[in-house]
Amino acid sequence: QVQLVEDGGGSVQAGGSLRISCKASRYIYSLYCMGWFRQAPGKEREEVAIMGGGRTYYADSVKGRFTISRDNSKSTLYLQLNSLKPEDAAMYYCAAAETSCTGDFSRDQFTYWGQGTQVTVSS
Repeated sequence: QVQLVEDGGGSVQAGGSLRISCKASRYIYSLYCMGWFRQAPGKEREEVAIMGGGRTYYADSVKGRFTISRDNSKSTLYLQLNSLKPEDAAMYYCAAAETSCTGDFSRDQFTYWGQGTQVTVSS
């Protein structure tokens, strides 16, 4: 079992930046897949950024603005959010899989989910 705890959400103005983090309760091997998802009210949960085994995926809507990274020594996953837009506002969830990332970075591979951290962006 792995518990994931997100932190760092908050409220910013459009164009601002945030860094959110996800601390895992045990060591996550560098090959294991971890990622960030988000869900806005009335919308489905969507992939934002995923990484594992030297591979990285970004949703088109965040490419060039968000950066996913991890510090395996701290069992922590990060997401740097820059140039935030009102449409980025959502609950952001961390997820982890006990396998390396599948070729299509499918969300079905993720076993563990955090409780989420809220990101609010005002225009």
